[in-house]
Amino acid sequence: MKAIRKQMMIIILCFVTAVMAAGCADKHGIPVKTVGIVMPSKSIERWSRDGDYLRSSFEAKGYHVEMRFSEDILRQIDDIQVLIADDVDVLIIASVDGAALSRTLEDALIKKIPVISYDRLIMNTDAVDCYVSFDNYRVGALQGQYIVDALHPDQTGDTYNIELVAGDPADNNARFFFNGAYDVLKPYIESGRFIVPSGKTSFDKVATPAWSMDIAFKNMQNTLASYYSDGKRLDAVMCSNDRMGLGVLNAIHSDYLGTSLPIVTGQDADEAALQSIMDGQLAMTVYKNVRNEADVAVSVAEAILEGKTLDDSLLGELPAECSFDKTSYDNGVQKVPSFLLVPEVIDAKNIESLIETGLFTLDENGKYIVPVS
Repeated sequence: MKAIRKQMMIIILCFVTAVMAAGCADKHGIPVKTVGIVMPSKSIERWSRDGDYLRSSFEAKGYHVEMRFSEDILRQIDDIQVLIADDVDVLIIASVDGAALSRTLEDALIKKIPVISYDRLIMNTDAVDCYVSFDNYRVGALQGQYIVDALHPDQTGDTYNIELVAGDPADNNARFFFNGAYDVLKPYIESGRFIVPSGKTSFDKVATPAWSMDIAFKNMQNTLASYYSDGKRLDAVMCSNDRMGLGVLNAIHSDYLGTSLPIVTGQDADEAALQSIMDGQLAMTVYKNVRNEADVAVSVAEAILEGKTLDDSLLGELPAECSFDKTSYDNGVQKVPSFLLVPEVIDAKNIESLIETGLFTLDENGKYIVPVS
């Protein structure tokens, strides 16, 4: 009986193994490669969209996808460890905290699992094969230039009061956004054309943990109470993303004593931000076509799996306009080869152009532009 039982266990084990193998092979029995994708919180519209596009793009090409959404860095570390243990063929990671993954990714390096740092640069590790993102410095420069063009201090000769709101210090991109904007604004600040009444002009003083709308709201309330309580005019607020821009606008509507609405910038083209632009509130957003970013990430992942060299020779094969940069994005251990897409300014003048992408449409009342569901 023991021998029979042992034979039955062997048969069952073989059957289970065969089923699992079949699940990782196509209809011709050819092994299917597995892509592990790790995104930040699914509750944030931006990351939900990115995750959906990445999954559908890889699956359309016949890959098996293991998707994880991580609400915090500890969960993300666990998710990445699971995917590494599952021996995925490539990892695509948009980090919650780019400085907290170096030890976790040592196992990926040992197992020779390629890692694509997606949208947010992963720091302090040589496990990252490349970086796929938009030109983050240019995103900030577009925000800063929008303020300059709207106020045109060179033409008026007037002085203007501005404030700065930067992103999450745990997100390496936040510094690129801020630096891009500040480099445009700095000459006007130094010349006295732009005045920052709060005196907060460094990233560390204006950074906003978790890109939080609530924190941006409270910080702006404090700034208004401390520096604008006498009715001093506020002309512009450079906000690094939409959520913070909307938080700042909420504070302005509740606590600002001035008579004119300041120019407030954003980024990401979130649905609420687009509605705010059409309502004449948020001045602009920087749009980053996440479908293009996902498509480029897929193409770069395929190039890695095919053993191709990651350099500018790939640009002609990519499905969206990109530049290749091998010097600007230093993660503390290496200068990470980077494929950078082109961002675009969206404001009330050109907002309807989003419909042409196929990713946006008018709502049922024909009033607002909304993402296609």
